Amino acid sequence: MTLSTADKKHYRTLAHTLNPVIIIGDKGLSESLMDELFRALRDHELIKVKINIGDRDDRAQIVEHLLAQTKAELVQQIGKVVVLLKKNPKAKPKLSNLVR
Repeated sequence: MTLSTADKKHYRTLAHTLNPVIIIGDKGLSESLMDELFRALRDHELIKVKINIGDRDDRAQIVEHLLAQTKAELVQQIGKVVVLLKKNPKAKPKLSNLVR
């Protein structure tokens, strides 16, 4: 699934008010962090992830790894904050950031 420019704009608008649900620190990507990321994408569909690592190249590698592992779409990346989207056809309306 590739997002069009209009779709990305719409999802950026929805994500504007969201707070990061996942924060990646110096310890990097642990198994429990990846489990929580999968759960957050399944429940919320549209999430923000904050990557608290100073090196730009390391952040880029982490984003690529996240996208490859989760099969999510990159909506936006500004500095240390990344917006990810993975639609779930069985999402719960009370939890989904797309349905609200």
